[in-house]
Amino acid sequence: MNGAMEFLLWTKGPMLNLALGVFALGVGVRLIEILILGRAKNYADPRAPEWIGGARTVLSRTLPDPGTFQRAPFDVLVGWIWHIGFILVLLFFVPHVELIRGILGFAWPALPTPVVDFLTAITILGLIAALVHRLTHPVKRYLSTAEDYLVWAVVFMVALTGYLSYHRLISPYPLALGMHILSAEIFLILIPFTRLSHLFTAFIARWYTGTHFGRKGVEA
Repeated sequence: MNGAMEFLLWTKGPMLNLALGVFALGVGVRLIEILILGRAKNYADPRAPEWIGGARTVLSRTLPDPGTFQRAPFDVLVGWIWHIGFILVLLFFVPHVELIRGILGFAWPALPTPVVDFLTAITILGLIAALVHRLTHPVKRYLSTAEDYLVWAVVFMVALTGYLSYHRLISPYPLALGMHILSAEIFLILIPFTRLSHLFTAFIARWYTGTHFGRKGVEA
């Protein structure tokens, strides 16, 4: 029990500080790299406000278009299920909200715990379904890299350890909670250096593309 408690205190102290530091530094460097690329001066008269094109493209590229859904309904449906479930649990579970409040000084109302529990279960099932599909689909299996499986494993462990610790399915409880916190910290550390960076770069890319075409009066 003492060892489990020491492990929990380590994850909530030094390891958390390290994870937050690496995350902040890594994301900052990635954003600086994007911003210093710059944009060539466009001397043509704009045909429409850039921000309209940017906002429209962020929305259109986020929502699945009918053609994509017809070609790959499983990918769209399962992808949306586990992404939405993961994000809602991350942002609206009571302990997560309080952690955010402690770091940022402000937060928002949380979802009822039974709702979060249901969303976590759905997220876990969605992630398992996505992995099985990747392993059994010839093209996806061929294109998948070690990084793809690493990212899946980390996201899955965050969801799974959270579910196990909430339901106290691992004993002692400090060990279960410490495993969940450590999984989340590994998730944070990997964000700037893996495909997980699309959490923030995807919207920047969509906005940039939209403003570029929006200035020309063309829908991206």
